Amino acid sequence: MVITKNTIIGDILDNHPETEPIFLEIGMHCLTCPCSRGETVEEACDVHGTDADALVEKLNKAISK
Repeated sequence: MVITKNTIIGDILDNHPETEPIFLEIGMHCLTCPCSRGETVEEACDVHGTDADALVEKLNKAISK
């Protein structure tokens, strides 16, 4: 799986639950909310004022280990 800004957060968490702390550390604490699980990385970053490109890079690095 390669994560992009268009990847759905729920899909990331279902396939790579180890990424949860990365979302939590940038303030995305509503990961179990049905709404947030259906958001793309870019949509969630817009809501939380986070750089989507930086988050995508961090997530892809984490899942490549």
